[in-house]
Amino acid sequence: MITNSSLRVVTFCLTLFTSSSVFAANCWCPFCDAPSLMMAEQIQQCDHLLLAKWVGGTKPTDVRGGSSTFELIDVGFSTGDRFVKGQTIEMPQYIAGSENATYTLMGPEDRLEDWHSPAEVSAVGWEYLSKMPPAVTDPKAQSERLMYFVPYFEHPDLMVANDAFAEFASAPYEIIKPLSDRMPRDKVMEWLTDPKTSVTRIGFYGLLAGLCGRPEDAPILEKKIVTLDGEFRLGIEGVMAGYLLLRGEEGLKLLEDTKMRTNVAKTADGKEVKLPFSEVYATMQALRFMWTYEPNHLPKERLRQSMQILLDQPELADLVITDLARWKDWSLQDRLMTMYDDEKFAFTPAIRRAIVKYFLYCSQDKGEPAADGTITRPEHAIRAEENLKVLELKDPKTVSDTKRFQLR
Repeated sequence: MITNSSLRVVTFCLTLFTSSSVFAANCWCPFCDAPSLMMAEQIQQCDHLLLAKWVGGTKPTDVRGGSSTFELIDVGFSTGDRFVKGQTIEMPQYIAGSENATYTLMGPEDRLEDWHSPAEVSAVGWEYLSKMPPAVTDPKAQSERLMYFVPYFEHPDLMVANDAFAEFASAPYEIIKPLSDRMPRDKVMEWLTDPKTSVTRIGFYGLLAGLCGRPEDAPILEKKIVTLDGEFRLGIEGVMAGYLLLRGEEGLKLLEDTKMRTNVAKTADGKEVKLPFSEVYATMQALRFMWTYEPNHLPKERLRQSMQILLDQPELADLVITDLARWKDWSLQDRLMTMYDDEKFAFTPAIRRAIVKYFLYCSQDKGEPAADGTITRPEHAIRAEENLKVLELKDPKTVSDTKRFQLR
């Protein structure tokens, strides 16, 4: 049986797995999975990109390694024109090739031992690879380059579709956002609602729907959010974030009413069931996204108020306190002092440590400089220091241990 505590660990690990990194600075979509090395990066490390057909091969023996013979039928590029069409290449490894298939041969310099293993590729796959624009550093050019990959998002060729998806999943958010008006809105909405779409892409398409969608698309996202179709819904946090982009504060209220202020959810057939912990955690992830990536889309105080709702949930309280400290919500001091002694939270030492960290961070806040440039220590910092002294007298070990690890 999975408890709330163990589910939180599973949820967190799955979130890490399904994101290049959760809210990493270099990843535009914290709800997507991108491979460690995309095709463009692999090709960039090569001096030659060739298309060949398999002619034959020799299997390895005890005294010598195997080999495979290929005839070049196209050249994507070859430094120094080292390789040309019609040329025969013997690769120093055996593959059970097919005369009816084509293969990519790619690698650095002329040492074939250092090349990638021959990989079967379709005609569309070769066109995709050979015409792929190289990586660029100028932000505007980066955005333009990414448009090349859009038509391939759900291509039947999995190599092509997965790589095109990875290009977007790995791109910075500020590079993607200017493309919102150029995204295929109808296709995005179709992919989002298609049951055949991979669950690993739902978060991506949900967030993309928020960027390129119209107000009339919001009910589609809303239905997907409020209708529970599984205990753990991979990517639903991306759909929530897209919904917030479309509906703003009205969307935030819906998340509060259906995910944060209730313990029940409805299935597609209208049956009421217990709201899974993963749904609440996904909502928290959506709030974090808005704060980090769309800081001007929703009032900061409104986001703080929403996050505060989750303080009453012991499974999340330590994470919520940490987030609110990062968000500089200093209105919680009395509430946290009460929570410290509340038996409901006492079984989770992490909550008490989070409270101590909150007061440490708050006591170090310098506030804003006055018009004349002078800085007066703010009242909340003074109060936090006083509260910290109270906790130190009450629970010296927790305070002492926590001081070793300042909130980052």
